[in-house]
Amino acid sequence: MTQNFLSRCRLFFRRPFFSDYRTVLALWMIVAVAGMSRLRHNNNFLIFKYVYWHVVERVNLYIPDPAHYFDTNHYGPTFALLIAPFAVMPTWLGMLLWNVFLVLGLWLAVRHSGMRRHQQIFIFWFSAHELLNAVMMQQFNIAIAAIIIAAFFLIEKEKDAGAAFLIVLGTLVKLYGIVGLAFFFFSRHKGRFVLSLLFWTVVLVAAPMVISSPDYIFSQYHAWLTALVEKNGENLMSIKQNISVLGMIRRLTGNGSYSDLLILIPALLLFAAPYLRWRQWKSLAFRETLLASVLMFTVLFSTGSENSTYIIAIPGVVLWYTAAPWKRGPWAVALMTYVFIFTTMAHSDLMFHPLRDALIRPYALKALPVTIVWLRLCWEMLTKNYVRGKEGKEDSLENLILHGVDFGTNPIKCRATVRTMMNESMKAVPDVGYSFLAAKQHR
Repeated sequence: MTQNFLSRCRLFFRRPFFSDYRTVLALWMIVAVAGMSRLRHNNNFLIFKYVYWHVVERVNLYIPDPAHYFDTNHYGPTFALLIAPFAVMPTWLGMLLWNVFLVLGLWLAVRHSGMRRHQQIFIFWFSAHELLNAVMMQQFNIAIAAIIIAAFFLIEKEKDAGAAFLIVLGTLVKLYGIVGLAFFFFSRHKGRFVLSLLFWTVVLVAAPMVISSPDYIFSQYHAWLTALVEKNGENLMSIKQNISVLGMIRRLTGNGSYSDLLILIPALLLFAAPYLRWRQWKSLAFRETLLASVLMFTVLFSTGSENSTYIIAIPGVVLWYTAAPWKRGPWAVALMTYVFIFTTMAHSDLMFHPLRDALIRPYALKALPVTIVWLRLCWEMLTKNYVRGKEGKEDSLENLILHGVDFGTNPIKCRATVRTMMNESMKAVPDVGYSFLAAKQHR
C-alpha cells in the first residue's frame, strides 16, 4: 500500500510541468513578489537604501541612524553602488525590484551553470522555502549564493576574469564572497585569475569614490572592519544570530568563555583535507561536491549566520546529494528529508511550535541537519572514488558537454560513444528526471 502510494507520487512529480523551467521561474517570481507582504517590516532594505545616501552625503556608515532605521549597517562602502538604482526609487518600488533582482540573480546563476538539468530543478524546488525566508528579510545572502555558484562555474568554463569580479564584489560587500578563492586550485589559468583578482580589487575599492571622496571611502573601509569585529562579539550568544555550528555548541554547553578557534581550526583542516586527493580534481563530480562544501561551510562556521542565511547552504545540500557519481541510498534520502523538515522549515509556522520555541531556536538546531550532511560530505570526499572510466579518466557525459570533446569525424563512432556515455551517466546518477532518456533509447 505504502509502496504503491510512493510510486504514484513519484510518477506525479515526474510530469513535465514540475521540471519545466518556466514553472520554477514563475514560482520564484511569486516568492519575490511575496516579499512585499513585509513592506511595513522593511528595516533591512532601509539600511541598504541609506548606505547609498550616506556615502553620497559622507556620513559614517556604521553608526546608528534611528531617524531612518534601527540596528546598524554591516555592508562595505562598495555596496553603495550596487544598491544605488534601488535607493533612488520610492521605497516600495525599490524594495520590489530589489527582491526581483536578488531572486532572478540566483535563478540565472543556477540556470546558466554547468549543472545537469535535474540538479537545477532539484535546487529550484528544494530551496524555494528557504528563498522565501531570505526574501521576507530582503537579504543580500541570496546574491551571495548566486556569486559563489556563478564564480565556480565561470572558472569551470575558463572565464576567470568574470569569476574574479564576482569574488571581489562579494568580498567587498559582505566578506562571504572571499570563500570563492577556494576554487583557485581548479582554475586552468591561475596567473590570469590572480591578476584579475588584483585588477578588480583596485577597481571596486575605488569605485565608490565616484560618488564620494577617496579620504571618506578609505575611512569607511577601516570603520567597516572595526564594526565587523564588534558585531562578531555581539553575535556569540545571540538568539537570532550565530545559527551555526559555533552557536549551536555554545548554546548547548552554555559556555561562552572559550575561543571559536577551537572549533574553526579543526573545521578548516577537515574542509581543506580533500584538496590532498589531487587525482580526484579531474572529476566534475568531485569539484561540484567541493562547491557544495563551500556553500555549507560558509554558513555553518560563521557567527553572522541567521535563519535567512541558509539560502546559501541549502543549494549546497542539493549539490551534495546530486553530484555523487553513484546512486544515493535510502539513508541519503532520509537525510535530505531531515534537512527539509528541520532546517528549511525549522523557524516557520509549519513547525510544531513547542519544539521550535523550546529547542530549535534557543539551541540553534537549524544548523544540525546541514552539519550532519557536511560531515558526511567530508567523509565521502576523503574516501570515495569520484573518477570514473579506464585509466582514471572521467568520462561523464556532463563533463564532456561542459568542457567539450572531440568524438572524431566518423558519425557511427560518434553515435556509439555518445550512447555509451549516456548509459553510464544514467547508471551513475540518482533516478531523478531521466525517464525521458530511457524511453528515447528504447525506441
